[in-house]
Amino acid sequence: MMSMAMEEEELLGLFEVMEALLDDPEWSQAHPQPCTETPWPGVECEVSTDDPQNPIFHITKIHIGPDIVSPPCKSSAYISKSLIKLSYLKTLSIFNCFVDSPVTLPSTLFGSFSSLEHLALQSNPTLNGELPSSLAEVSSLRVLSLSQNSFHGKIPRKIGSLPCLEQLDLSYNNFSGQIPLEIGGLKSLTILDISFNGIEGNLPHSLGQLKQLQKMDLSSNRLDGRIPFDLGMLKRLVLLDLSHNFIVGPIPQSLSDLENLEYLIMDDNPIKARIPFFIGSLLKLKSVSFSRCGLVGPIPNSFSALKNLSALSLDNNSLTGQVPSNLGLLPNLDQLNISNNMLYGVLELNGDFIAKLGERLDVRGNNELCISDLQNKNNISSYLEIPSCMSMRTINGTSIAQGPLEDPAGIKPSWYQSSINSSSSWLDQQLILFTLALNFILTSFNLFSSH
Repeated sequence: MMSMAMEEEELLGLFEVMEALLDDPEWSQAHPQPCTETPWPGVECEVSTDDPQNPIFHITKIHIGPDIVSPPCKSSAYISKSLIKLSYLKTLSIFNCFVDSPVTLPSTLFGSFSSLEHLALQSNPTLNGELPSSLAEVSSLRVLSLSQNSFHGKIPRKIGSLPCLEQLDLSYNNFSGQIPLEIGGLKSLTILDISFNGIEGNLPHSLGQLKQLQKMDLSSNRLDGRIPFDLGMLKRLVLLDLSHNFIVGPIPQSLSDLENLEYLIMDDNPIKARIPFFIGSLLKLKSVSFSRCGLVGPIPNSFSALKNLSALSLDNNSLTGQVPSNLGLLPNLDQLNISNNMLYGVLELNGDFIAKLGERLDVRGNNELCISDLQNKNNISSYLEIPSCMSMRTINGTSIAQGPLEDPAGIKPSWYQSSINSSSSWLDQQLILFTLALNFILTSFNLFSSH
């Protein structure tokens, strides 16, 4: 009896949905009892407990994807309105199915679902149009994953009224407009990913209301303005990715409260400010990336407190000062990129650290940075593509890249050349410097004697 116990209207709805998706016109004949004798990997059922004497099966999951090889999606696949007949459906996931013919979501489709918890429509390049506002009526929805499609238009304001939503992934689409203020109403949200769209405007302060949030990825959009102070209220945040936008600095002090933050990614933003000193108080940080942000000022010594840090990228900025030697003492640091800045002085990272990182250590493009002769064993200066300090000179305690020596007396000796080859021996250079000094002393003595 249990093998046949299924409502006819629901079974018919399933057949119509599968016929609209799959390239197999005989699917219904091959699976007349999809919950029992003739199952299919993408369909799951549950038994209703309303009447133990007369159990009834209900369709609770439909999954279409490349992990189920046969039958494949047909070229004219679409989403049938017969989905509304599957009123017990909890999960609908369709991956890589709509790839040939344009498909849109029926505007009134989702308002009738009272059980749907998981909606995942991903990697469907011809799935387009705007998101229907009826999605906001599915109050049971916990996961809404619409990544890698061709949706466009604005993010519906009503989406902020989903009380149970835990994951919202709209990445890799063509959404535009601003992040709606109403998004702060998603009190259960743990993952927010709107990356790789055309979202613009300021980050709304209401993002600070997402107290359960653990991942926020807003990268690769057109967001501008400053980071709102309210983001410091996201105490559970583990990942914050705001890279590839137009966000400006300074970075607010409130972010020092993100005590669980492990990944801070800010690449390609015109921040044009200093690296905040408080970054050393975010002790769980594993990866920090500020490449191409127009950063100025020194690398703060507070990085030395980040014992869990494994990757640090500060390249292509305008950072000045010396490289903190304690970076080389961080036990887990395995990637360090400080190339193309204005750093100077002796690179005082220990040899073991340099050897451990190998090519994952990049210090190139800092014209006033050198490595000491004691450190320069096994030709490390050549390996790092920075000069040995032996080929550099010092003015007022600051190491300067090798260049023509200034003549303090205004007269260059006849044997002086405009540049000293970096391969000159230490003794040769010392002799030149001694001769210059002696000549200066003798000149000064003669001038004194003549008076």
